[in-house]
Amino acid sequence: MTSSKMLTTKKETVKIVPLPELTSEEKLFQKQRMRDVYLLLENLTLKEEATIKLIIDCLYDVGIINLINKKIQNRPLNKLAKMMANTPKPIFKILAWRWVRKNLSNKVTNWLNNKVKFK
Repeated sequence: MTSSKMLTTKKETVKIVPLPELTSEEKLFQKQRMRDVYLLLENLTLKEEATIKLIIDCLYDVGIINLINKKIQNRPLNKLAKMMANTPKPIFKILAWRWVRKNLSNKVTNWLNNKVKFK
């Protein structure tokens, strides 16, 4: 039998020590390195266009099936909608590629920057 006293801990005060502020040189260095990350991601996006377009294609296929299943409950209409789902695919792929080319580098850079910051 376990005692409830074993599950409690002693109350200890914790001293919070603030992190030192970044120097202007450190801030500039970090800004330059994150700019490098952005440029590398932009380059990667352009070099891997075919791969990204295949990823978009896969995401479209999965997403459209889930959307049709969610919105169309009638079985015959559901099947018809799935057969017709490939019609707007080329338009979607063009628009999605434009969005990725315009936004991916910035969004991933910001996300990565937030991951390496200590708050």
